[in-house]
Amino acid sequence: MSMQSGRRVGVAFVGMGGAVATTAIAGIEMIKSGSNRLDGLPLAGLSVAGLADYKDLVFGGWDLNGDDLATAASGHGVLSKDDIEDGATALKGITPWPAVGSAKFCKNIDGQNRIVAKDHREAVSVIANDLRRFQKESNLDDVVVVNLASTERWPDLNDPTLNSTAAFEKGLDSSDEAISPAMLYAYAAIKSGIPYANFTPSVAADVPALLELAKELNVPVAGKDGKTGQTMMKTVLAPAFKARALHVDGWFSTNILGNRDGLALNDPNSLQSKLNTKGTVLDSILGYPVEDHLVHIHYYRPRGDDKEAWDNIDVTGFMGQRMQVKVNFLCKDSILAAPLVIEIARVLDLAHTRGDGGVQEQLSTFFKAPMVKNGRGPEHAFGKQEEMLRDWLGVH
Repeated sequence: MSMQSGRRVGVAFVGMGGAVATTAIAGIEMIKSGSNRLDGLPLAGLSVAGLADYKDLVFGGWDLNGDDLATAASGHGVLSKDDIEDGATALKGITPWPAVGSAKFCKNIDGQNRIVAKDHREAVSVIANDLRRFQKESNLDDVVVVNLASTERWPDLNDPTLNSTAAFEKGLDSSDEAISPAMLYAYAAIKSGIPYANFTPSVAADVPALLELAKELNVPVAGKDGKTGQTMMKTVLAPAFKARALHVDGWFSTNILGNRDGLALNDPNSLQSKLNTKGTVLDSILGYPVEDHLVHIHYYRPRGDDKEAWDNIDVTGFMGQRMQVKVNFLCKDSILAAPLVIEIARVLDLAHTRGDGGVQEQLSTFFKAPMVKNGRGPEHAFGKQEEMLRDWLGVH
């Protein structure tokens, strides 16, 4: 495990009652009680000075569903009854704070546990106050915010409100409709000097206005869209095909899932946000456009959190001979995502303690659409991303 730092670090989740957040919290609570192994946590075996210990993480956050986390977790079906009873009993005592919601940005997800605010500016104030209260009441040394909320529709990125901090500030005052809930949380965190990560495909801290603010205030930010299953496999396989000079003629991908993420993606506008983050990976790694790269995501309720990702890959090899590779990944979405979220929070917190603000490219390995500095293209190849993270951590 990491070196004992003794610092209490708060992790505030947007979408705290969701499957990923409840799984992450349950897993850490079980580690605290000694009843869980460290499988699936990529940085568990590393000794890095200043990296918060898993047992020193404390959780809070917002959700439109006001149910206590044990009730929420039972509904998601990721954790067994024994999991919730054994070591994760703390879930029963945790309820989410009221959240910002918008049917315009996320059509299929709503709830009664809403922040009552007359405008954007007041909503930001409530979020910032929640973070201050969390830090004080839980006796925390530092706090990190991670967005795990349902996928929002893609905004108009050409809207002037999103393209400078000054315009964004005016947009907050006028409750400009270009500003999404995800952006309100990102702004409130950055303005409060609190690191922010976006594990969703929604547009948030990656708009120029908030990138500018994070750089100016030297606050670490990272994202976006957690790279858990199918895209993770693509970023492992594509570099191998390139190294062996196997030309990828086509890559057909389909997914079925039935959790709340799947329900949100059942709205075409939210689905497009997800497809936007999944679609650019292959061309970037291979160095040429894969014209027949098709990605489909289907909401299929009976499957719940047990997602199935299926890939058919057509490649051409020596002497023009054609071959196929087929991958069938039957994965538990939240079981893959939760440990990544925990590690992102720990690394962002370490960046903050090191005084390393702005975009944290070393976290690229955890995201489908990594945020980058200086406008250059992101690195997608899994092996190279791992090197970036280990170099930054100082371990090999």
